[in-house]
Parts: sequence; structure tokens; C-alpha cells
Amino acid sequence: MGAMTAVTLDINGERFSRELDNRTTLLDLLREHAHLSGAKKGCDHGQCGACTVLLDGHRVNSCLLLAVAMDGTEITTIEGLAEGDTLHPLQQAFVDHDAFQCGFCTPGQICSAVGAIAEARAGWPSAVTAEDAPEGPVELTVPEVRERMSGNLCRCGAYVNIVSAVREVAR
Repeated sequence: MGAMTAVTLDINGERFSRELDNRTTLLDLLREHAHLSGAKKGCDHGQCGACTVLLDGHRVNSCLLLAVAMDGTEITTIEGLAEGDTLHPLQQAFVDHDAFQCGFCTPGQICSAVGAIAEARAGWPSAVTAEDAPEGPVELTVPEVRERMSGNLCRCGAYVNIVSAVREVAR
């Protein structure tokens, strides 16, 4: 067994403390120690986005982060987005727009979309944002959503519906 370190995180609004092997990824902590199965292990290389969660409100690939380096942070997973029985607006939009088929990538897609909308509202440009765009929130046009969500792969090809769901909530 490798070196162990005590880690305390806020996961979905609840304090989580555990002594972990220093090699444990945030994804493995979520799935194996916190028993939250929403974030998926797809490629395990940060290329598919199935493991996307929110770290202090920003989207990250949890398979690439060591849990011990996340000590003291706030993690939000797909399980933490809903308010009781009321779905988060993006969760509801994915249902309304049939923006998933098999559902494997859906948790990562939704967490990424939450982050993408926040980034656009904060005025963060993307690779397709016009250089002469005014300061302030970025409108989530179809090209903007496609670019911002490009790190999340859907093997079923539900992209058109995903873009529609994200744009609905962004408005």
C-alpha cells in the first residue's frame, strides 16, 4: 500500500473525510469511497468528459486529479445538482429535449454544461468567441455551445439535443 494522507472535502454540500492512498484520483474517491456513481470512468485519460464534476464551481475531469490535492475543496457531482425531488434546470432540459440515449455520458455532460453556462455568463471567451465581442456575458450560440462542450463525448450522438438543452437553460 502506498503513502496515505487524510483528506477532507465538501461533496454535494456534505463534509467527507477519509484517509486515502496518495495515488487515489478524485474520480475513484467519488465512486469507490463516497459511493457516488454518477461520474463515470470512460477513457481514464481526460479525453471523454464522462468523469466531469464541478470543483469549486468550475468543471474538471475528475480522472486526472489526485484526491489528496483537492483537500478543502467543494465538489459537486450530478447527484448534488437537484434540490430534493426537483431536478436542476439542466437535468430537466436534458429530459425535455431527449438529450441522452444510453445515459453513460449524461452526468458529465450536465456537469460540464453547468460550468460552461457559468463561464459564458462570467464573460469567459471560447475559441469561437469573436475577438471584437463586447465585454460581459457571452451569448451561447450553437457554435459557442458546441465549442464549450467539445470535451464531452457522446457515443450515441445526441449532440443536437444536448446543444438545444444547454441553450434553453442558458437563455
